[in-house]
Amino acid sequence: MSVEAIEIGRLLRGSTRGFVAGCRVSQLDVPAFGSLVRAPLQAGYQVFGLIYDMRIDDDGMVRQLAVTDEVPDYVVHDNRLNRNVPVELSVLAVGYELGGKISHMLPPRPPLCLDLIYLCSPQEICAFTNHGRFGYLRHLLQNKDVPLGELAAAHFQQTGAAQASCGKADWLTRATAELIVLLRDDYPTLMGVLGALSELNTEA
Repeated sequence: MSVEAIEIGRLLRGSTRGFVAGCRVSQLDVPAFGSLVRAPLQAGYQVFGLIYDMRIDDDGMVRQLAVTDEVPDYVVHDNRLNRNVPVELSVLAVGYELGGKISHMLPPRPPLCLDLIYLCSPQEICAFTNHGRFGYLRHLLQNKDVPLGELAAAHFQQTGAAQASCGKADWLTRATAELIVLLRDDYPTLMGVLGALSELNTEA
């Protein structure tokens, strides 16, 4: 079944380890922290990544408006709709697809400036995260700049729902078990991650 691709922004800058995409404020109801996204390049090659940070910078107009006594709703709406400063989405590269084959290695080359970034559909999430044995998780563990526990919890929550819709209801249990194995020699980090993951049960 064909699923319409959801565009969330364009690439601002990048490297083989990750990239930053810019999107309009009006697009913020789609991407979320922990979402799996993809950047299709030439035919048969695309890069996958996880959103690990979302940044909204100010500009001269916002600074002036922030210190006024009252800001009319139409001014707030206009600023958000017509804002020239993009919302920045920081993405951690976790793999790629080339010639129809998925790899959880770092991509051979990054996306280029202004390449389109898309939110992965549940089917694409399942295809990427079911490949191999959770090899992409090591990119989370090796990057000290990401909030590991919170990112893992957000990603597991979204991916668990996608996997359940694809008939893989046990994915969350298997992924958690693999994460425990990978962190078995780092007890403090493991406890932090498990603490964040435990929040998924309380929110269910």
